[in-house]
Amino acid sequence: MQKIYYLLICFVVSFFIFSSYILASEVFVYKNPNCGCCDKWVKHLEEHGFTVKSQNASNLSSIKEKLGISKELSSCHTAVVEGYVIEGHVPAEDVKRLLTERSEIRGLSVPEMPIGSPGMEQGNKKEKYDVIAVSRDGSTFVYSSYNDK
Repeated sequence: MQKIYYLLICFVVSFFIFSSYILASEVFVYKNPNCGCCDKWVKHLEEHGFTVKSQNASNLSSIKEKLGISKELSSCHTAVVEGYVIEGHVPAEDVKRLLTERSEIRGLSVPEMPIGSPGMEQGNKKEKYDVIAVSRDGSTFVYSSYNDK
């Protein structure tokens, strides 16, 4: 019986240590100063435990290019967290998954601005969209999908 309690305590302590590490991740966001949805996405991340710092940037295209985000994958804001690039309205759950799995990719992208994605909510209207993983060589694959009908 003591062994079970010991294992349970170890599990709980490990869970809280690991969870606090993920939740303490700081996200740095480069955003368009005239875009309200960027601020809504920042709030979405904060509501999911991330610490977010943001900077209005007039040179987003050059920032995206330096970080390896093509025009086809771009959106209205670009973030960096623990060496990964997060482009557009990527759900916080996917960012957490990425940080947990430590995938060997450049980052994640939700191209354009799909309605129903975090920061782009418009009532009950929701478009289907994919979160795209961007490999270090620039190739892509679907990381997750949302609002399938």
